[in-house]
Amino acid sequence: MTPIRVLLADDHPVVREGLRGMLASEPDIEVVGEAGSGPEAVALAGRLRPDVVLMDLRMPGGDGVDATRQLAGTTVVVLTTYDSDADILRAVEAGAAGYLLKDTPRAALADSVRAAARGETVLTPAVAGRLLGRMRADRAEPADRLTARETEVLALVARGLTNAAIARRLSLSEATVKTHLLRACGKLGVSGRTAAVTRAIETGALPAPGQQR
Repeated sequence: MTPIRVLLADDHPVVREGLRGMLASEPDIEVVGEAGSGPEAVALAGRLRPDVVLMDLRMPGGDGVDATRQLAGTTVVVLTTYDSDADILRAVEAGAAGYLLKDTPRAALADSVRAAARGETVLTPAVAGRLLGRMRADRAEPADRLTARETEVLALVARGLTNAAIARRLSLSEATVKTHLLRACGKLGVSGRTAAVTRAIETGALPAPGQQR
């Protein structure tokens, strides 16, 4: 089995050491590099080609949001202590594939890395709730009302397409597809692609499999 290659980006060496230790016991995950700033993460990602970047949100010398935006096409999961609405939305808009808090348990962190590597969206439940709340505040219509593009993306997810395949089908960047999925997850109050499709079908936002055209 080829291990999932992970790059850690955090300005605190002790945090990077802790994350490396948490992932060291996972036989299918390999930490291939560490960066102490956003620009360093961008440079290392270009050289190491990791499958997943675990990115701190706020770092001196260039924050994680700017780095995430520059790493379009690379799977970036934000891992931070900050869970404000503004921080979450900035990361989503930049194309992050997920948003986790640093109190995420070891097993959940490893599972999130695996899910992100598969092209899934990963959100800490608390973050999904905050994103849902922000959607309620920002939209006059019901928070679970998906846009046409979000519905289109979820319909393709339901057909088994990866983010990359959806991007090609819709002539979008992969980062944009991830943004639509994150927004859909936030509106539906779930934390992953499969759960989003299931919830969308339950609410009638998507037709049941037998009814799809």
